[in-house]
Amino acid sequence: MNKVAVVTGAGSGVGRAVVLELAKRNYRVALLGRREKLSNETIALAGKTDGSLMAIACDVSAQADVTKMLGRVRAEFGDPTVLVNSAGINVARRSLAELSQADFKKVIDVNLTGAFLCIHALLPGMRKQGGGTIVNVISDAGLHANPISGAAYIAAKFALTGLTETINVEERKSGIRACAIFPGEINTPLLDKRPVPPPPEARLKMLQPEDVAAAVMFAIDLPDRAVVEKLLIRPRTK
Repeated sequence: MNKVAVVTGAGSGVGRAVVLELAKRNYRVALLGRREKLSNETIALAGKTDGSLMAIACDVSAQADVTKMLGRVRAEFGDPTVLVNSAGINVARRSLAELSQADFKKVIDVNLTGAFLCIHALLPGMRKQGGGTIVNVISDAGLHANPISGAAYIAAKFALTGLTETINVEERKSGIRACAIFPGEINTPLLDKRPVPPPPEARLKMLQPEDVAAAVMFAIDLPDRAVVEKLLIRPRTK
């Protein structure tokens, strides 16, 4: 199968860390993000100048963008066998008492619909090749609600957990496997969207993007006969 991967949210945080790991393993990677500049910064960090990494400006919540992206990836690299959904957003006014309908839709569109659109687009190519790996970087908020993440984010992550389980139920026969990764707090730019962003000393005790990337790569690197369906990873200390 082609060593071709698509990574969403590739311009920062976990997505960036995953791209760096995939590049070490000589994958050809399409880096998706709304701001192509950030994805190009990831490519520069990887030190790859052979054209194996390609930045694509893509709003994963827009069907037209996803369709255009897939056409470009197929033309340049061939059909992907790996998809890592790492794109995610949140809003500051996130509690049920403050959350607007517009913000609810915005969070659902990126965190859930965006993952679905990318999965739906790449599945036919994976079926044709006889296999593939889909990793959804969710959140432990996709297992248990908490007072920090907010209603829209938690709803989207619970739904993405169900979507991941559905992939394994329906696509196992095609050689396709899916892994749901549930990280605890991660030191990423998304923390700045909290009503009260955590201080630097608290961020140092959190998971770092490379910690979660290592978990993603564990799911990808396993032999085809095995699948990690769910993986919970949290900071060791508070």
